[in-house]
Amino acid sequence: MLPFIHIGPLQLGTYGILVATAAIVAYFVLRADLRRRRLPDISDTVVLVVTLAGIVGAKLYHVLETPSQLAADPVGELFSRAGFAWAGSLIAGVLALLWLARRFKIPVATMFDVVAPAAALGYAIGRIGCLISGDGDYGIPTSLPWGMSFPNGLVPTTQRVHPTPIYEFMVGVIIFWYLWRLGARSLLRPRPRGEVIGEYFVWTGLARFLVEFIRINPRSVFGVLSNAQLIALLSIVAGLIILFSIRRRFKGESQERRIARHSSERGDAIQPEYHQATPECPDPQQWKMYDSMTAEVEVLEFLRSLVTTLKPKLVVETGTFMGISTLWIAEGLKRNGAGKVITCETDPLVYAKAQDRIAGSGLAEWIDSRNQSSLEVTVPAAIDMLFSDSAIEVREQEVRHFLPMISPQGVILMHDASSHLKTVRDAALRLEREGLISAILLPTPRGLVLAQRVNGRR
Repeated sequence: MLPFIHIGPLQLGTYGILVATAAIVAYFVLRADLRRRRLPDISDTVVLVVTLAGIVGAKLYHVLETPSQLAADPVGELFSRAGFAWAGSLIAGVLALLWLARRFKIPVATMFDVVAPAAALGYAIGRIGCLISGDGDYGIPTSLPWGMSFPNGLVPTTQRVHPTPIYEFMVGVIIFWYLWRLGARSLLRPRPRGEVIGEYFVWTGLARFLVEFIRINPRSVFGVLSNAQLIALLSIVAGLIILFSIRRRFKGESQERRIARHSSERGDAIQPEYHQATPECPDPQQWKMYDSMTAEVEVLEFLRSLVTTLKPKLVVETGTFMGISTLWIAEGLKRNGAGKVITCETDPLVYAKAQDRIAGSGLAEWIDSRNQSSLEVTVPAAIDMLFSDSAIEVREQEVRHFLPMISPQGVILMHDASSHLKTVRDAALRLEREGLISAILLPTPRGLVLAQRVNGRR
């Protein structure tokens, strides 16, 4: 082991070098996460403040674990190069992040989600500093072939012991990778804020709790657990409480509002379609999407092409949602130089966000937006094109509602008609069996019905 590196009169602690390395690596991870989340780049400030707080907290926690030694030699204990406790760094780091979130006006849950992957990787690298310096963080004696001795460490031992810092390094890297991927998923689709930090508390706490069983730390809690295990248990409990509360709140929010909030935070991002494969569409990833509720990009292109091809004077769209499909339809009307799309949305919050989008699009003159149920909509003339894309459970009702208002040459489109979703597809086939419409099932990822009225067609 090599506790210190001597360069002339200069003596550098290897643990300190690795802590500095961990801080540098954490800085780059944090900066990358802030950028991908489109947040202010405060990575240098966060790393500096949290690292200093973590070091101070780790040292204070360690010396307070042995108050008799602290009382006997307070200066020596406080300024010793050895003795840093993981639990103290965790507590101090949490407090520092709460202050930083308030200082930079970033939601607390978002702040913690951003730093969690960096913290996991930084901690893993810091553990290599414990290994190189031999500071006593090793485990109990072992006969396993990878056992190590630390005769020249800060806390020397000639016995072959478990190299627990290596175990923690490997687990820390795995936790980092998992948290980074979890954060990436939250950028593509709505996820509850605080999920990443909740998972961090659970997995890092569990890892530390388990490794303590083969560590040499004293069992000071009821003679069974170490202090670090107690903190690890509290970390696990805190993480589980966070995950339970945020996921329950997340599930209690409508899908429309989740996506609307995510869109306002992230903006429009086109990504591969992730609807599950169906017999009629076995490769959905070949299509593109904005989100899980707006029609696929290719379907939007189809809608616009239908508008420019059929030249409808009146289009009715049910389920405005974010207003994306409305704008694609309106763009077709603008190219035609005539027509209007009546679009309706029941949720007032989602409707308001759609209105903001429409107002800034330059296409508002082609759009008549209504904050009401599709079953309450009245139209001033015959409908040339109906795009049914509202709540799935009312699709059949709304098609029956609008059917008498559709011109004989009018076109009906029903979205979400895949064999997986069934409800809309079954409704379209039922309407066809009743002799009301003639339908074609188009094999898109989420399914699309193209139909016309049967009664009155010439």
